[in-house]
This record gives sequence, C-alpha cells and structure tokens, in this order.
Amino acid sequence: MALQPFDGFDKALLDTVKHTIRDVYGYQVVVLEEIDMPQESFVNIKLPRYRADSLIRFLREKDYGSMDYVMGLTPNELSHTKKDAEGQVKKPALKYIDWGVHGLGYCPGPTSVASTAKIESENHKEFISRLKKICIHEFGHNLGLPHCPTEKCVMQDSGEKMSTIDEAELKLCQNCREKLNSFNLAH
Repeated sequence: MALQPFDGFDKALLDTVKHTIRDVYGYQVVVLEEIDMPQESFVNIKLPRYRADSLIRFLREKDYGSMDYVMGLTPNELSHTKKDAEGQVKKPALKYIDWGVHGLGYCPGPTSVASTAKIESENHKEFISRLKKICIHEFGHNLGLPHCPTEKCVMQDSGEKMSTIDEAELKLCQNCREKLNSFNLAH
C-alpha cells in the first residue's frame, strides 16, 4: 500500500497516516514522493475544488509497480456528485452536483483520496483523529467494505456531519472485521 502526497500536503502528517493504516489493517505502507495535483481534476462550480472521482481515476491510471493500493493525500478541498440508488443526481441537483467530501475510494478498488481541508480544529488531537478516521474509512472502501449501519463504526457514513466522524471509533466494528476476514479468506 502506498501513500501519494499531492503538492502542499503537510509532510509531518504522513507518518501518522502510515502508522494508522498499518495498525488498523496490518498493511505495510510506503510513502511516495509528492506530485502535482492534476489540473484536469480542478473545478470551480460552487467553490474552487478538485473532483475526488477524477483524482482516484488519475491515481488508478498511474503506474505504481507492485503497489496494490494507493491513497492520495491533499490539503485541497474535494467534491463529488451524489447520486441515488438508480444512479441519478440527487435532488436538488444544484446542491448535489458538486458536493464537498473529505475523501473518496473505489469500493472495492485500488485507489482512494483523502483531504485535510475542512477538518481543521482548534484542538490538534481532534484534527489528527479526524484525518486518521477519514483515511481508515476510505481504505476500508478499497478493501471492499461498504458504509456500515453500526453506530460509531469508522465505516459509518458521516451523514454530512462532522460530529459523526468525531464520534466514530478509530476501528472497525465486529461486523466489518468479519466481512474483511471473509474477503481475505475468499482470495
């Protein structure tokens, strides 16, 4: 598993993310050299942001050699289009066509992205906790875990509330651990 920092990402946070993924999932993690944000991912619809779906495609298309998974890390704001179960843009479309997100990951799939934008806090420990949970959540999607209905599970959908992230535990619930174990046994 590799961490791909984009330009401007705070290098001091890389070890934190690296150790968190190792501790929660048991993966060895390498940190790659910083790269520029792809300009084709930039949008200015409601706010200047980068499209998270475009970034995970960009990362998927790069040659990372033997790396099975790559997580992009950025200080920039991210957005994504929210769709309903039928694949239609949620209503009202103006609200959901360019929806701000903290991260996004293929489920399952090889790439994800997480952002430090919009998770700032006056309490540095709270900021670090949020970053860890977002990274664990997005990498969980890469491993095939969907959103979890269990309260306080790190895989719970944030429901568009920072409080959900803050209240989540920095671990998978029993159901998610069992799902992950069954995925591993199937492979």
